[in-house]
Amino acid sequence: MHGFALLRRRKFIALPYSFIFYSSSASAYRHTLRNYDLTTCIATLQSCAQQQDLGKGRETHCYMLRNGLLDSPSSITSLINMYSKCNRIGYAFGIFNTASPDRNVFAYNATIASLVAHGQAEKGIELYREMREIGIIPDRFTFPCVIKGLSDLMNASEVKKAHGLVFKLELTLDVFVGSALINCYLKFGLMQEAEMLFDRLSTRDVVLWNSMVNGYAQTGQLDKALEVFREMCEVGVVPSRFTVTGVLSVFSEMDDLESGRAIHGFVVKIGYGSSVPICNALIDMYSKCKSMEDAFEIFATTEGKDLYSWNSIISAHESSGDYDATLRLFGKMLSRRVRPDLVTVTTVLPACSNLAALSHGKAIHSHILVSGNRYDTNDVLLNNAIMDMYVKCGSMRDALSVFENMRNKDVASWNIMIMGYAVHGYGNAALDFFRQMRDRRFRPDMVTFIGVLSACSHSGFLRQGREFLAQMESLYGVVPTVEHYTCIVDMLGRANQLKEAYEIARSMPFESNSVVWRALLAGSRLHGNVEIAEIALTKVLELDPGHCGSYVLISNAYVAAGRYDEVIDVRDLMRQKNVRKVPGCSWIELKDGVHAFINSDKTHPLSDRIYAELLSLTARLSEQGYVPGT
Repeated sequence: MHGFALLRRRKFIALPYSFIFYSSSASAYRHTLRNYDLTTCIATLQSCAQQQDLGKGRETHCYMLRNGLLDSPSSITSLINMYSKCNRIGYAFGIFNTASPDRNVFAYNATIASLVAHGQAEKGIELYREMREIGIIPDRFTFPCVIKGLSDLMNASEVKKAHGLVFKLELTLDVFVGSALINCYLKFGLMQEAEMLFDRLSTRDVVLWNSMVNGYAQTGQLDKALEVFREMCEVGVVPSRFTVTGVLSVFSEMDDLESGRAIHGFVVKIGYGSSVPICNALIDMYSKCKSMEDAFEIFATTEGKDLYSWNSIISAHESSGDYDATLRLFGKMLSRRVRPDLVTVTTVLPACSNLAALSHGKAIHSHILVSGNRYDTNDVLLNNAIMDMYVKCGSMRDALSVFENMRNKDVASWNIMIMGYAVHGYGNAALDFFRQMRDRRFRPDMVTFIGVLSACSHSGFLRQGREFLAQMESLYGVVPTVEHYTCIVDMLGRANQLKEAYEIARSMPFESNSVVWRALLAGSRLHGNVEIAEIALTKVLELDPGHCGSYVLISNAYVAAGRYDEVIDVRDLMRQKNVRKVPGCSWIELKDGVHAFINSDKTHPLSDRIYAELLSLTARLSEQGYVPGT
């Protein structure tokens, strides 16, 4: 029994030691397992943030909640980051608020970054001030987000205060903080501050160089932009695609085709030639430098054309005045199933206006209306463009419908309608709109009065026209310009008040231009006043000797007066000065597109049938006693 008792005692004694050993190992294992789980969860959350996998991120969050893994600052920061990257800013902010005892600089950084990235810069800056008040010191990751937020709020004075704190914390030379400050100063146009900071940075990556190039370009300091680009190349920084697009924009603005070609060669040499963004920049550069063949060649050879490629080439043709090609390219774009955007339609609509292609314009308007949320149908600029198209195509009814359905109107909206009614001869309607504009508390500007005076000119409202010119400055605060005086000269010329028109053209309070005298010349030709026409011609030839319209007007005036010798003299003068009359051009819109017809042109495939029909119509007119004026 004694031995058994001793064995039992030994066994009894051994059990506690065994239990102690087991308990200690289990605790350490659980601690290791917990750390392993926490590391795994944080890695998973980072992966979910990168892939924007909200579902898996929520599952991981639930697992961490069940297993008590939310008491670590790292887990809080990772959850905030995951929800932010998955566009759940409310959840991210909620995590931050529930973690008040464990808030550290990393949690604040993640939340500030989240708020700023999602357009809530004001809340982000409030958090930054809160962390400062409770004594948490910002670090090199805090300031880039804070500076970005202040930049979004356009608060330059607060940015300079943040810069002062950066200097105090000796973070000025940090590449991330320095880059954020430089980009912010560039946004505010504070080039001197940006340049000083840029020069102090010991580490300057290609992104920072690009920012300086683009910053100078955007503020119009094109020479400085090129200087920075050259310095960048000299210190051995390899230009990126963004560098190239920035430099090409500089040459576009400078109209420097040769330098643009040199960059094009450089692009091909370093292997960027197939980059779609660079091809788009090349199209823009060549078109602005008036080299349309090169622009179209780049476009034609670009593989994987995107919306910006189409917008660039369409805009290039519209800017060069080739409206027919603009509409053709737009049609091709639609046939390739590339969906237009706001830039596309606001580029194509003016082409419709210039060609009076009403059917095309209506089709674009219909596309906008049926495209759902793709376009903001309450956008003032878009509606103004549509309204302007209808006005220039002569459809005032459609223009009025757009105007009446606009929720938001600006002065330009009223101006378009006033000018539209004016040029189409609806003087009373134009002046009625002007009265309504004033009643609705819209302040007229100089464009408004060009429309009002044009209405008086086209409708023969001499008394009202004189009154508006006299009252512009005293009643409305708009100082008359040469354009307004031109409208008055045109008004008086149309009404055969040529002597008064001449006195106004001669004595206006600033230097006149060729347009004023051409208006007087047109009125003189209309009423056969050769004497004033000759005076006006002399002035026009002094100011704009290359304009063919002036010669045509005086020639027609001589023809009307039967002075054919002078007609011959005018034509001789045109030859001496190498002035050629621009041939008349007409457009007609048919189902298959817009057809252009130039005077005496026989390039159209159906020209024989067209001219035969014209001869037939002319013969019928002659039978009715019509004698054409030549």
